Amino acid sequence: MAQKRRIGESGPEVAAIGLGCMSLSGVYGPSDDHAGVAFIQQAVDLGVDHLDSSDMYGWGQNEDLLGRALKGGRRDKVVLATKFGQTQQPGGANGVNGRPEYVRQACEASLKRLGLDHIDLYYQHRVDPDVPVEDTVGAMARLVEQGKVRHLGLCEAKPERIVAAHKVHPIAAVQSEYSLLYPEIGIETRKVTRDLGISYVAYAPLGRSLLADVVPDLNNLAAGDTRGRHPRFQGENFAKNRRYVEVLEAIAADKRCTVAQLCLAWLLAQGDDVLPIPGTKSLDRLKENLGAMETALSQPELDAIAEIIPAGAAAGTRYPEGGMKGVFI
Repeated sequence: MAQKRRIGESGPEVAAIGLGCMSLSGVYGPSDDHAGVAFIQQAVDLGVDHLDSSDMYGWGQNEDLLGRALKGGRRDKVVLATKFGQTQQPGGANGVNGRPEYVRQACEASLKRLGLDHIDLYYQHRVDPDVPVEDTVGAMARLVEQGKVRHLGLCEAKPERIVAAHKVHPIAAVQSEYSLLYPEIGIETRKVTRDLGISYVAYAPLGRSLLADVVPDLNNLAAGDTRGRHPRFQGENFAKNRRYVEVLEAIAADKRCTVAQLCLAWLLAQGDDVLPIPGTKSLDRLKENLGAMETALSQPELDAIAEIIPAGAAAGTRYPEGGMKGVFI
């Protein structure tokens, strides 16, 4: 691994590119637990040391899978992040719960599924607008005091909420979507997080595969693949977004890298506080993503990329209308 970056001011050092584990839970088509366990083990053996999960991914299946994969000496080789806060509402949109008593309950359930005595980085997955963030983070801080959690994080929180939370207990990381196609939230949030010494963990850094050489056949998506519901993949939005990628192909060819590596290298070049966690269940794709750490971009190259895809250029919102109500609040 070529690059190391610290999570927060006093957190652990990890490889600059980690692994988002959501795709191992049927979000982009059927999942296979046996293959998922083997994939995580191969990833760790390759040097991946930052794994990102959630109790919402497969509603516990993802954490159970990780727990099995990390047995046999691999646990001490990784920083394991997981999340709480989204609740299952059969037949409807996910709920959200940030009440202190639920924080404790969710953490105990995650630890049991993972088979661990502590979580390295524990995030509030979605902000609960009905519970003051100070109350939620106060309960998370007690988990730190009890040794069940090492570091705290927030997902999809606005800067003012991050500041309020950080006053209760140091926040090590904030996680939200950040990519060449969707940089706006990252730009706004990092104006605050950088001053506070908070790392920015970038999920969907490849735009859910839009910023890669291989994109899904939208007319033949696998069962369970949710991308067909995302506005960025629909109609003219998809066509416009892909045109940007086609222009990037020339720069990638000059750099002798893939478009995905170019886009991840662009993110890494934004600052040492940025840690992308692209998700995949393909070993070849994982190796490709990790190779982005070997791709250095000059300032003229960064300027050229910014000119091709300026902030705000992407077509389509980050989530369908219902999902947008729960992000960046």
